[in-house]
Amino acid sequence: MAFAYLFLAQLDFLLLADGEAKPAGGAGAGGGGFTDFLFSNPLIPVVLMGLLFYTMFIRPDQKKQRDLKQMLAELKKNDAIVTIGGVCGTVVNVAPDSNFVTIRIDDTNNTRMRILRSSIASIDAGEVSGDKKDEQ
Repeated sequence: MAFAYLFLAQLDFLLLADGEAKPAGGAGAGGGGFTDFLFSNPLIPVVLMGLLFYTMFIRPDQKKQRDLKQMLAELKKNDAIVTIGGVCGTVVNVAPDSNFVTIRIDDTNNTRMRILRSSIASIDAGEVSGDKKDEQ
């Protein structure tokens, strides 16, 4: 904390308009420097908090949504998927313009399920269902 205060005092000294040094407390006569400007205007901290909020919360969420949209656009037949409800299956039928996807959830009975494309949580490269592991 003391280091930050000294750094701001030095920065304030460097940014003075008239080039004269003022006391480190910032209570010098006239002029006003960077720290006076930064803490006297209430709009600047609000803008800085807005930028921080955007970079920490909004931007990562937008990236996640963009990646999910791309993943669902690349969905093809025989992809192993997991739904948001935890149902594992293999894509049997997918139309690019449709909101629905048909998946096979059981190979022995050829059980199929029609689900919404938006309910797909992940696409796995390998076999997802535990049926293959149980047979071995």
